[in-house]
Amino acid sequence: MKFWTERAGFRVLTDQPFNDKQRWIELRVGSSDTRVVLFVFDEQGLKPGMIFNGAFACDNVEQTCQELTAKGVEFVTPPTRQPWGMFAIFKDPDDNQFLLSTK
Repeated sequence: MKFWTERAGFRVLTDQPFNDKQRWIELRVGSSDTRVVLFVFDEQGLKPGMIFNGAFACDNVEQTCQELTAKGVEFVTPPTRQPWGMFAIFKDPDDNQFLLSTK
C-alpha cells in the first residue's frame, strides 16, 4: 500500500477486514470519484502482473511523470506523444502496468 500512498499520491478511503485472511482497501487520487481497490485474490484468482484495462488521466503527462519518478515510481514507457494525446506507462511493485494519459 505504501507504493500507492507514498509514491503515487493516493489516499486511503477504506481499510477494513474482508475475511479472516484479507483486507478491503480503497484508494482515491485527488478529488476523483474513481477508486482503486487493493485486494489479494485466492489461488484461482487474478495474479499480480496481469493486464490492467484502464488509464489514469492527468493534465500534464510529462510533469506528472517527473513528479512520480522523483518519488520512486518506475516508468516502463516514458511520456510519448500520439495522434490521440500523450501517454506514459508505469508499474507497481507487483509488475502491474498502468497507463497515464492526458484528459
